[in-house]
Amino acid sequence: MLILAGAPIGRTGDATPRLREALGTADVIAAEDTRRLRRLAADLGVTLTGRVVSYYDANESRRAAELLEALVQGSTVVVITDAGMPGVSDPGYRLTRLAVDAGVPVTALPGPSAVTTALAVSGLPSDRFCFEGFPPRKPGERARRLAGLAAEERTMVFFEAPHRLRACLEAMAEAFGPGRAAAVCRELTKTYEEVRRGTLAELADWAAGEVRGEITLVVAGLPPDLAPPDMAELVDEVARREASGVSRKHAIVDVAKSAGIPKRDLYDAVHGR
Repeated sequence: MLILAGAPIGRTGDATPRLREALGTADVIAAEDTRRLRRLAADLGVTLTGRVVSYYDANESRRAAELLEALVQGSTVVVITDAGMPGVSDPGYRLTRLAVDAGVPVTALPGPSAVTTALAVSGLPSDRFCFEGFPPRKPGERARRLAGLAAEERTMVFFEAPHRLRACLEAMAEAFGPGRAAAVCRELTKTYEEVRRGTLAELADWAAGEVRGEITLVVAGLPPDLAPPDMAELVDEVARREASGVSRKHAIVDVAKSAGIPKRDLYDAVHGR
């Protein structure tokens, strides 16, 4: 049997009795970081009797084939990542797919999730949501991905690295509008847990300072009853501001911000694109 084991996202005390049992009895434990696994086991008072192997992004394809062979031969294999559920922006999907195709039973040990934890504390609508994982690192690819989500009505949940947080929030403000509500959830369940709520523009300004730790972003979807702005009226407003002496660049930025739309959209409309 393949067991996908949800690991605590911060506090060891969130580990379940079933996780303790699985770690102590598995024939093979495939861990994203074997050192962190051993620390977790020590904290839980669990003796690892099975074979421990590494299973991370760089070796996932090769290791999955090896683990499948062990499964087919009758071994119980536990997959565990550094935090959260394997396969959710972490290694696990490839082996799960191979096991399913081979007719090997697959189960999961539910555990804490940064996705649903952040959603719950964000204060944003949680009846419908979508998980978008990590946005692309390259600015152009990220802008295109976010532009495709601009009309998404469900609350969106993202992961992001702390050193890319400000750039990501600025890109989201550009794609979704600076006034879109959001929450930055940092170090969830840990000692220095912090949840910052505000508009994307406000959060981008805050992120200009040093931000550390594990980051989960929750962004409100587009309100379904939000009427699209009259772009012709906004173009006219830009023209009026230009006539009063304001530069076109600054007029576009100010009008787009007040209308809650990406300035690129207004720029294109002003220049007839």
